[in-house]
Amino acid sequence: MTQHPSQSAAPPAAMGLFERYLSVWVGLCIFAGIGLGHLAPGLFSAIAAAEVARVNLVVAVLVWLMIVPMLLKIDFGALGSVRQHWKGVGVTLFINWGVKPFSMAALGAFFIGWLFAPMLPEGQISSYIAGLILLAAAPCTAMVFVWSNLCEGEPHYTLSQVALNDVIMVFAFAPLVGLLLGVASITVPWDTLLLSVVLYIVIPVVVAQLLRARLVSTGGEAALARVQARLGPVSLVALLATLILLFGFQGEQIIAQPLVIALLAVPILIQVYFNAGLAYWLSRRFGVAWCVAAPAALIGASNFFELAVAAAISLFGIDSGAALATVVGVLVEVPVMLSVVAIVKRTRGWYEAGAAA
Repeated sequence: MTQHPSQSAAPPAAMGLFERYLSVWVGLCIFAGIGLGHLAPGLFSAIAAAEVARVNLVVAVLVWLMIVPMLLKIDFGALGSVRQHWKGVGVTLFINWGVKPFSMAALGAFFIGWLFAPMLPEGQISSYIAGLILLAAAPCTAMVFVWSNLCEGEPHYTLSQVALNDVIMVFAFAPLVGLLLGVASITVPWDTLLLSVVLYIVIPVVVAQLLRARLVSTGGEAALARVQARLGPVSLVALLATLILLFGFQGEQIIAQPLVIALLAVPILIQVYFNAGLAYWLSRRFGVAWCVAAPAALIGASNFFELAVAAAISLFGIDSGAALATVVGVLVEVPVMLSVVAIVKRTRGWYEAGAAA
């Protein structure tokens, strides 16, 4: 049974404990992963060896536990309301698919490939750039509902925009990533890339929508909300477990060069503020209502880092620079996006004066 968008558009009431302190948990995972990597190297080697067709089975299970609960929030029936906010949708689509991946590729080439290159391991530079590209190529799915709620965004717009982005991602993620990696002179393992899209986008979307339909048809929105509440912590625990694995393999490199994480954060921070600012400014120029422009800026700036982490591991390996670069995106996500929320809320008066004019 398909629900009207208004029945499923309400975002979470507030950030939960895990979401609010996600950066703290990631920091703890860094120390836990490095420590465990030193104490139990055999365990991490066994996990790394558990691969089929270059897909790590342990990581694949964890990624499914991350992604499926998040995709349960998406009601593709909301796509019918896209036309109600077509200007805001147009701005966000332009930023998500026409600006953000390309701006990140340019920033990665400038900062990682040139400016910071003397301070980074030479053999990992192209891998770092690949990780940044993967991070920017997929728009955020789940946390956007939290950001939109915090800035009093229009819930129908947020839901329809996220649903539309998910549909586009099924078809556009692999070609876009392949194009940008090729431009960056990085060999594209197309078979692995396409397999990653099937495993981490197509199948989770189908499973989540079937489960969502089943829950709504048997127990209504209340049953769906109960399952989402139960699976939410599972998703975040799976994310943290994946990060511990990553840092268990990356421990030696991080200890040798702790500056790497700070340097990788620079292009990520710049692209977040650039894309959020551009989406906000374009919305103002086109007269988009502030309650749509605020979440448009946040959707335009945030990343589907769970997918980026999974794709980086599949394409380049669990101990690659690409995997580490995507993890840095997780590390900065919450504090940076909270700052964007604060900026759009404080500038509401300025925005509405310009939009009205």
